[in-house]
Order: sequence, then structure tokens, then C-alpha cells
Amino acid sequence: MGLGAGLMYLTDPRSGRRRRAVVHDKARHALHETEEAAGVVVRDIVHRARGFVFETKGRMRREEVDDRTLEARIRSALGRVCSHTHALQVDVQQGRVQLDGVVLAAEYPRILSRIAHVRGVLDVTDNLQVFQQPGSHPELQGGNIRPGDRPEFLQCNWSPAARFVAGLGGASLLTWGLQRGGVGGLGSVLLGSLITLRSITNIALTNLTGMGGRRLAIDVHKNIIVHAPVKEVFGFWRAMENFPRFMSHVEEVRTSGEDRSHWRVRGPAGTVFEWDAIITRLIPHRVLAWKSVDGSTVEHAGIIHFAPCHDGRSTRLDIRMSYHPPVGALGHVFARLLGADPKKQMDDDLTRLKSLIETGKAPREQLSPSMPERTGPRPLH
Repeated sequence: MGLGAGLMYLTDPRSGRRRRAVVHDKARHALHETEEAAGVVVRDIVHRARGFVFETKGRMRREEVDDRTLEARIRSALGRVCSHTHALQVDVQQGRVQLDGVVLAAEYPRILSRIAHVRGVLDVTDNLQVFQQPGSHPELQGGNIRPGDRPEFLQCNWSPAARFVAGLGGASLLTWGLQRGGVGGLGSVLLGSLITLRSITNIALTNLTGMGGRRLAIDVHKNIIVHAPVKEVFGFWRAMENFPRFMSHVEEVRTSGEDRSHWRVRGPAGTVFEWDAIITRLIPHRVLAWKSVDGSTVEHAGIIHFAPCHDGRSTRLDIRMSYHPPVGALGHVFARLLGADPKKQMDDDLTRLKSLIETGKAPREQLSPSMPERTGPRPLH
């Protein structure tokens, strides 16, 4: 039945030729992506192996390092474990290091341990002042606590080599679980599937499953220049009812009041999602930001920065949109399998936006059934 349905889909007299061409192009693209990914993995493994060899050789023999080079190494090491490196004074004299300044107690042990392991350091004199809280010390204000050196598989982003190894391990668990069956086999299948998806997507499991991760799982960042004054471009975005005119997946946006709107968005396979959003930041002709209200099915946020170009007749847009689909990033993965890629959609949407503002109508080849073409210009705000 599946083979018959596939043959009907590809040999349809009306659309079969186009569908076969699309399948051919996607297959070639997948092959090219696979070859490129294989090359990246091989290069990463080779570079890591060479780095390990040279690092081992360096630790086996005593190295004569001048004071300036050693200080640079120490400063580089501090950046991994200290959130206020400017609060530390480092004095190096013939391999002996003296530390002065103020540090936070949470980072103090890691700082001493990290410096002691820098190649070329013979001795460390500790004159640091340790404080539990920043308190009234200006040097300790702000900044984020550094996590230090973390094992590869505990980092948010895995290297190509780590993703390759994890993918092999996940696939092995998946195969073994399918062959064994039973409760143990089912657990192995679930674990292997998660590890394999983690290696393919390079997204943390908490975000991948939507449980306990950060609020927004999928981030899209784009820049575009529109040949229109910043006042007109901002006015177009500020009237959120305009969004369905260039966003292909947005069916309707209804505003109520100054800062609240209701969104109706079409998802993959004919699904429809609705939520309410509020404007969180509004600086006329400079910044527009919004986010979905708490409890929404799809957590969504966006922020746009408007900047006039040098000629004064064009506008540069810096657009960031984020969303957390149901079941986390898995929803994003399944959406891509069904042909709905958010990043590709945004490229097409911005092309329509640019055409709408500059010419008053969207490109004919990119119009969707829910976006009828207009025959004449319409006020932008």
C-alpha cells in the first residue's frame, strides 16, 4: 500500500514531474550535506588528535616560557573560570605568578586550580581577597558565573566528533533494543532515539523534549535592508494586522488595545495554533518587541531593531524570533520532516515583506492562498 501510494504520488500526470524533480533535488542536497558533514567530522577528529599529541608532549617536557607569553596564557585560562577578569592583577616573574585583586568565593577554587595547570607556571602566590557576594565592590558587579571547563558531553553544543560518537552509540542502542524486545529493549530504544536525535540536532535534551529547558527552544536571527524610510517600515511592523500579508504561516493577527494581540498560525499537516501576545518593548522607530502570554500552547517571542542607513532612505532590520513548539524541539524536527522549516519560511517571508513595502505588492510566485495579491499600494501605517 505504501509503495502504491508513493508511485501514485510521483507518477501523477498533473504534478508528478514537479514532484520527481523536487525529490531528486532533495536527494542531491542530502548527499551533498552528508559529504560535507563527513568532511567536518574527519577534520575535527584529526585536529583533536593532533592537539592531544602536542599537549601530551608539552606536559612531558619542561618548557621555557617568557613572562609575556605566560601572562597571556594565564589571562586566557582566567576567561574560562572568572567572570570579572578585570578585577585581577597578574604579575609574572620567571614562571612565578602573583595574584592580586578581588574574586567571588564561588569562583575562587577554580581560579587557583586553573592557573596552577597552565603550562610554564612554577609557583602561584595568592594575595586575592575573597567575597561571598559582590556587595559594594564595583569590580565584582555584573557578569555571569563561568562554568569552567566542562566535559564535552555536558556542554550545550557538541563538537562534530562528539556528535558522531554519540550518534554511533545511540544507533547501536536503538538497534540492540529493537532486536531484544521487552521492557529492557523498549528502554534501550527510547534512550538510543534520544541520543541519536541529540547528536543530529545538536540541541540539549531539555530543549529537545520541552521539559525543564529554557523557555524558548528555536531561535531565528535575520538581517535585511528595506529601501524605505525607517518611519514607514516601523509603521508597517507596528500595525500587526499586516503580518498575515507577508508571513505565510500566519493566518490572522487581531489587535485589542495598545499592546495585546491574538495570533492564529497554521502549522504542519494542517494543524492550527492560537495564542495571545503582548508588546514588551516599544521605542518608536527603533525597537519593537513582543511575546506570548503565559500558558500559551506555543511560546513565542520576537524583537526587531530598526536603524536608518547612511542614505536616510533605507532601513536596516535586525530581526530575532524565537518559539518553543509543543514537545520542545522535537516539534521542530517533525515539522521539518513535513516540509515546514522555520528558517526557510522566514527567508521567504522577509522577501515578501521587502517587496510589499518597496513596491506595494508581494511577489506573485510566493503568494499563498491566504494572502491575496493587491493591485494597488496601501498606506503602511
